[in-house]
Amino acid sequence: MKKYFKYLFLLNILHCSISFGADAWPTRSIRFIVPYPPGGPTDLMARSMSGRLTEALGQTVVVDNRAGAGGNVGAEVAAKSPPDGYTILMGAISTHSINVSLYRKLAFDPVKDFAPITQASIIPLVINAHPSLPVANVKDLIALAKKNPGQLSYGSSGNGGGTHLAGELFKTMTGTNLLHVPYKGLNPATIDVMGGNIPLLFNDLTTAIQPYKSGRVKILGVSTAKRVQQIPEVATIGESVPGYESHTWFGVLAPAGTPQPVIDRLSRESMKILQSDDIKKRFAEVGAEPVGGTPQQFAAFMAAETVKWAKVIKASGARVD
Repeated sequence: MKKYFKYLFLLNILHCSISFGADAWPTRSIRFIVPYPPGGPTDLMARSMSGRLTEALGQTVVVDNRAGAGGNVGAEVAAKSPPDGYTILMGAISTHSINVSLYRKLAFDPVKDFAPITQASIIPLVINAHPSLPVANVKDLIALAKKNPGQLSYGSSGNGGGTHLAGELFKTMTGTNLLHVPYKGLNPATIDVMGGNIPLLFNDLTTAIQPYKSGRVKILGVSTAKRVQQIPEVATIGESVPGYESHTWFGVLAPAGTPQPVIDRLSRESMKILQSDDIKKRFAEVGAEPVGGTPQQFAAFMAAETVKWAKVIKASGARVD
């Protein structure tokens, strides 16, 4: 009996110390890992949020770019960091839904090694076409592709990337046979579709918007469930292919084991930030739409995305060693 009460006493002490630590948090700067190079959309969004988090938390939130292996390098660094509330990650569709099926082996578990905080944003994808391609919309594209099976090619950011898989999902849902041409990034692929070297490109809105506005490419459809504010005249792909939806997304996570009060506060502050007008404006500069949501909602979203893209990856045969 004495051992039992001693055990309860120790548990109470441990609980109090954890609660005190969470209440006192943060007492020093916080590292915000971005698993991609500086200057891209992920980096801009993280830096925009870091400034506002610094104001909200009273401690500096410092962006740390750790690029490589489709985001896996930075995600691994975050996963193996102490779960003390002083490391967070701007995760993405690649690190937390796609790569687990795309790579034969990961040095981290996207579910077990992380605690979701909130979904930061989505970036719509679009279907670009060279102006000379005799199609005006998605219905025209499907008809042309079925008339010429295996003759139309589409570019993407690379094998197994989000734009590649968006194309594979399109093929599966429309019964078309398009030839995939992987590029090392969307910029060279966009240059080639503008130059007529490839007829089609599954692109992100960030990269596609200016060439479209200048008339150098067409946009046949957008990948989100609803039309996007930047180009409301363009129909969604889903208006011609019911149920089609695909976009790049990003979200804030912490190492698994981070105290729940810390996760809860980060989630509350992040959601407030994402609802602010200045963040909406900054995100819109890279074609992103703020999302928000609770840790539980973000976890459920990632789980559904992982199942969805695992099926597409299996059907496409995509693999990165």
